[in-house]
Amino acid sequence: MKAFLLAAGHGTRLRPHTDLVPKCLLPIRGVPMLEIWLELCRQNGISEVLVNTHAHSAAVVEFLNTWRNGIKVHVVDEPELFGSAGTLRANREWVESEDKFWVFYADVLTCADLSGMLGFHSSSNVATIGVYSVPDPGRCGIVELGENGVVISFEEKPAEPRSNLAFAGIMIGSQQLLDAIPEKPGADIAFDVLPNLTGKMGAYRIADYLLDMGTRENYEYAQTSWPGLSPIRAVLSDRE
Repeated sequence: MKAFLLAAGHGTRLRPHTDLVPKCLLPIRGVPMLEIWLELCRQNGISEVLVNTHAHSAAVVEFLNTWRNGIKVHVVDEPELFGSAGTLRANREWVESEDKFWVFYADVLTCADLSGMLGFHSSSNVATIGVYSVPDPGRCGIVELGENGVVISFEEKPAEPRSNLAFAGIMIGSQQLLDAIPEKPGADIAFDVLPNLTGKMGAYRIADYLLDMGTRENYEYAQTSWPGLSPIRAVLSDRE
């Protein structure tokens, strides 16, 4: 199974940490987030990953040239940002033979049970999105669920949130999902795609550790709260 790992962007909210380092290479207890994501992919049988880059892209390429864990990694540089959905559309040929594929936001730190989510996914759905409970739903993509975990509404950063279940930046997509991406510059998954798929996608509740690394506060909190992925705990101990 293949996965898009969306890693482009400036990391503006994480400055000064991202002044010289791309967001995806910021270390969590000594381990770059990109390394954590690729190890999570390996553990869950993902064989190929496409990583998109923008700011400090050369540093990402250099890291991947020296890093090996058995996963085939493709790097696609975006001199101008395509948008999260635009990246999927621009690289559609890469997954044209796949009936389903993963989409991960690289600035999410998690040890989520991907195998459980894959087992929950139904081929009758256009997509399955991971969701988790948040204390501040006004700054997230918020989901309402109907019977059997079907998404009945999705709104990005709602003024009046209808629930506290937020899109986790983890998704299983299909060819029908790609068909739903509009032909517009900077197309965004949360703003331009998911709100139009209500009733056609499921939501899998993630109870494992999951933290949006979009702010300095969360990045600093992760240094003490991150439990690690079990196979790399020895690495974490060695680097501390």
